[in-house]
Amino acid sequence: MIDQHQITGLLLAGGLGTRMGRVDKGLQVFRNMPLARHVLMRLAPQVGAVIINANQNVDQYQAFSYPVLSDQMAGFAGPLAGLQTGLQHCQTPYLLSVPCDSPLLPLNLVARLSEGLIVNDADLAVAVTLESENGVSYRQRHPVFALMKLSVLPGLNDFLNGGGRKVDAWFQQLAVAEVLFEDHSGFANINTLQELKQLES
Repeated sequence: MIDQHQITGLLLAGGLGTRMGRVDKGLQVFRNMPLARHVLMRLAPQVGAVIINANQNVDQYQAFSYPVLSDQMAGFAGPLAGLQTGLQHCQTPYLLSVPCDSPLLPLNLVARLSEGLIVNDADLAVAVTLESENGVSYRQRHPVFALMKLSVLPGLNDFLNGGGRKVDAWFQQLAVAEVLFEDHSGFANINTLQELKQLES
């Protein structure tokens, strides 16, 4: 197990929220609080420090009382740009990333991912769940629920500088440990206002 004080939690809130009508997803209200607040309340007890990656409404994210950092890369380059910023400012040996739109974040996320990272001597551990479609089961990665070593930063810089943007493509350059979670609800993410209403009900 990795001591939680050796891990910085990164809340990824840097997207444009295109599928939600170009609104800031992390600030949408769910059960009387912004989505990001729900995530932070579950994340903070599991890590030693927390930082937020946001590219808009920075003042509102600062109200959560954690440092807020915008992408180093211009143009809303996606979650890898947020990871790059988080890794550049991380003061611990490990960084854990989570999205701002998953208010039911697992309370054992850090414990499970840290175990997977150490046991498999991996660069990065990512959460997966078993899904089924048309009677066929498959493992579904949840790529932004990931615990990584700070040492992945140089390779990520090279990948981004070379035009790479896809998380899965970057993973192919790393030793990745998949950690299976049986409870799917912790990884429910909200991409539309309809999904927000459905989860609330």
